[in-house]
Amino acid sequence: MKTVFDKATRDELVQRINSLPDNGQAAWGKMNIFQMTRHCCIWNEWVLGKKDFVYKQDLLGKIFGKIALKSNTKDDKPITKNMPAGKAFTVKEKTGDLKLHLSTWVNQIKAYEHFSNDHFIHDFFGKMTKEQIGIFAYKHNDHHLRQFNR
Repeated sequence: MKTVFDKATRDELVQRINSLPDNGQAAWGKMNIFQMTRHCCIWNEWVLGKKDFVYKQDLLGKIFGKIALKSNTKDDKPITKNMPAGKAFTVKEKTGDLKLHLSTWVNQIKAYEHFSNDHFIHDFFGKMTKEQIGIFAYKHNDHHLRQFNR
């Protein structure tokens, strides 16, 4: 299975990010390309632990999170279209510095080489192993690149 902890996989993601057009249209979902890149930057920042986040699993996640985690990390099946974004990762601004966010996103993907966020707790899945984090981080980034046909 693909994981962001594999250099070839990170290189592939970086290449796909760098191929995003400035005016790309989404194949599904409500986000435009700026919102998607901003969303991915916030999400990767959260996983990488680059800001002072409060890591806490929500109640629904405590009930269903482990089952959903297992389902999402057992094989290479991509994340399905139109999955809702968590409230903390919803981007309302429709425009901004796309180039900055693309550059930030690329640097975040590269930063997974030195991943060391032992405090990470997914808001729905709960505590995850490093292997699960690597697989799901790949799938999340891949999901949004596929959303914009990359």
